[in-house]
Amino acid sequence: MPDIDFAFLADAADARPGEKFSVIGGGVSRIGGRGFPLVHPHLALVVGLLVTAAEVGREHELRFVFFGPDGAQIADATGAIRADGQQEARDQVVTFAVDFWSLAFPAAGDYTLRILVGGSERKRLVLTVGAVFAATEPPGAESSAGRRLDA
Repeated sequence: MPDIDFAFLADAADARPGEKFSVIGGGVSRIGGRGFPLVHPHLALVVGLLVTAAEVGREHELRFVFFGPDGAQIADATGAIRADGQQEARDQVVTFAVDFWSLAFPAAGDYTLRILVGGSERKRLVLTVGAVFAATEPPGAESSAGRRLDA
C-alpha cells in the first residue's frame, strides 16, 4: 500500500500528478481571524504519495478529513489517483494537490487533517486556528467607549 512521503498545507498550489509543483505560502500551520465561525477562503493540501514499482498502474483510494478541536468532522474529500508510468525497479513519488474552499472553523483550537490511503490513516497535520486582534484593541479592551487602554 502506498505511503505518504510528504504532506503540507499552503495558501495555494499548482500540482499535477507525477510532475513538479509550485506553492505559494507553503507550510501553513496557523490561521486566524477576527471572529468565529471563521471562514477561510482557501487552503491547498500538497501531498507526495510514495508508490512502489508493484503499485504502479493501480488506482489508489484517498480520503482527507478535517476534525475540529472537539473531534467533530468539519470537512472531507475523497478521490483516487493512479500512478502511471513505467514500472521501474525503484519507488517513485507522485505529487498532487487538494483544494479546500471556504472552510468554516466554528471555534478557536487545534484542527486535525487526517490523510487516509486505502482506508488506512497515513498522515496527520495539525492546523491551529485562533483569534487575531488589532494592535490597538487587545482582547477585552473597550476602545470605542473612550476609555484609556494603557495603564
